[in-house]
Parts: sequence; C-alpha cells; structure tokens
Amino acid sequence: MITVDELNFNEAGLIPAIIQDEITKEVLTLAYMNKESFEKTLETKETWFFSRSRGELWHKGATSGNVQYVKEIRLDCDHDALVILVEPTGPACHQGNDSCFSSMQKIADRGHFAILSELEATIARRYVEMPEEAYTTYLFDKGIDKILKKVGEEAAEVIIAAKNRDLEELRWEVADLIYHLFVLLKEQSLPFAEVLNELRKRHERS
Repeated sequence: MITVDELNFNEAGLIPAIIQDEITKEVLTLAYMNKESFEKTLETKETWFFSRSRGELWHKGATSGNVQYVKEIRLDCDHDALVILVEPTGPACHQGNDSCFSSMQKIADRGHFAILSELEATIARRYVEMPEEAYTTYLFDKGIDKILKKVGEEAAEVIIAAKNRDLEELRWEVADLIYHLFVLLKEQSLPFAEVLNELRKRHERS
C-alpha cells in the first residue's frame, strides 16, 4: 500500500495523477492531488483531486454521480507521479465523453469506425464482469471451442449471403462475424490495435 509519505509533491504541494480505466486501459483524465485528496482517495477508495483553478478539493462524481472506484494505485520510480486504475461509473469528462482525451485520441476513428473501439471496450467489460444472461458472458463461459465454432458459422454465413447477392443479409452477417471475432480476440488477449498495426505495416510495405 502506497502511503502519502512516499510521495514527492511539487513546490505547490501537488502530484499529477493519470486516471486509467482498469479494464480497457484507456486514459480517462490527468488531474492533481495534494496530501489531503490522496488520503481521502485511500480512505474512500474513490478518486479525490485538488482543483488548481478553484483552489479546493473535489470528489469526482460528487455532483454528476460519475464516481471512479479505485482498483489500483501505481507510483513512478521518482515518486512524483501516479497512475490510478479505476472502475468508472460514467463519463470522466465534464463534456460527457468517456475520456478527457477522446477528441484527440480518436480523430482517426471518427464516424462509423468509433463503434469498433466501443465494441472492444464493451466486450472487455463483459469478460471481467460476466453479467448473467448476456450473450457475451455465455460465449466466454463456454470457452474457446464455442467461440471458434461461432466464428466459423458466421464466416460461412457471410459466404452464403455474398454468393446469393443478398446485401441486407450480407450486412447482417458481416456484423455478426466482426462481433464474434472481437470476442475471440479478447479470449486470446490480443488487442484489436495490434491487428490494425499489422495492417498498417502491410500497407507501408506495399
């Protein structure tokens, strides 16, 4: 357990804290803590920060209800910066975005492609939380053989729809195949970003 005495605060008595989603690993925000807010974070297991603009403590989610439950706190080698892994209960950003960095991080994913990031994050949460009666939970519970069977079935149905020139059916089956592929990637602990990197490398070689 990290204690306040281990922290190297700056001349203003603050230490930067990077807040990260425990499951998706997305960086949610960068905030600052003083000794009191750090101790309150340890005590309540919810994030507390020090507002430099208002000059006061603030409890994340106190007004919005979007609290962040602390799961792990990491201290860097110089003891002057923190990474806090949390379980968010709502958007981290006051503008209603999941992350304060969303507008910069996802420029390349604007429009239709943003759903892929959302799908991956949702499946990651299902993998950890395993909610009852969720289809994704059923797949993870049945294991790799069931997941592979579904990927094979959906791939075959894509082929049939394409062979029949049925665009409506093809659209439906491709969506099913993509979903099941994302479930497979999670089961194999392979981030979708690594698949995109492979495509990028191939494109650069060509």
